[in-house]
Amino acid sequence: MSAITGAKRIVVKVGTSTLTHPSGHINIRLMEKLVKVLADIKNTDRELVLVSSGAIGVGMGKLGLRERPQTIPGKQAAAAVGQCELMYLYDKYFSEYNHTVGQVLLTRYSLDNAESSENVRNTFESLFGMGAIPVVNENDTVATDEIRVGDNDTLSAIVAKIIGADALVILSDIDGLYTADPAKDAAAVLVPEVREIDDALMATASGAGSSRGTGGMLTKLSAGRIATGAGADMYIVNGKNPDVLYDLLEGKAVGTHFIGRETL
Repeated sequence: MSAITGAKRIVVKVGTSTLTHPSGHINIRLMEKLVKVLADIKNTDRELVLVSSGAIGVGMGKLGLRERPQTIPGKQAAAAVGQCELMYLYDKYFSEYNHTVGQVLLTRYSLDNAESSENVRNTFESLFGMGAIPVVNENDTVATDEIRVGDNDTLSAIVAKIIGADALVILSDIDGLYTADPAKDAAAVLVPEVREIDDALMATASGAGSSRGTGGMLTKLSAGRIATGAGADMYIVNGKNPDVLYDLLEGKAVGTHFIGRETL
């Protein structure tokens, strides 16, 4: 049975390509379903953190942009508009299930600096103590280096490490890690379990799989190194049906399970 069945503190990351339609507009049906499932999981006395991408993608839809901005100021402007829309929707939907959310926008400095990372940890602990669900994103509006090199797969793993999470679940647009790119190789098969993320495995990864997102399998494997190195189990599952989170918590074999070092 999967280690996540007993997890009390869980980080869930949802990506832009999962959260939005190809047009860039928010996938309202999926977002509503995701919030409903997360609210139900929160009702089991678990502590949840939602790391949500999508600010730039949602901003594109809100502003009527057909393509992702190429300039830093353009990306910042789209992120500024999109982040407002994202938090409005999360607040609206979680409130329907009597849960309160708190926005946490992070930068690389706030995570790398010892004093500020301690402040970040304390903020999360206070939010947990108040029964709130932190909704996390990079602060794309001001952190230009974050837009150029940052990704929320890595961010979610760092957050999991800082708060001592038991598990990290990455909701992707693919079922998990495959032996090859399933879009290019019909013989590719799903890898159910990974005990070590070595250089050979990293070499098989590719880049971003969507024009709306910044991540890909490479960033997920990099995140896995951080999360599992800190003792958290990581799971990559297909987020197109948020009910997959119930399957995970019931110990069913879905997606790819990266085993945390402390559980080996």
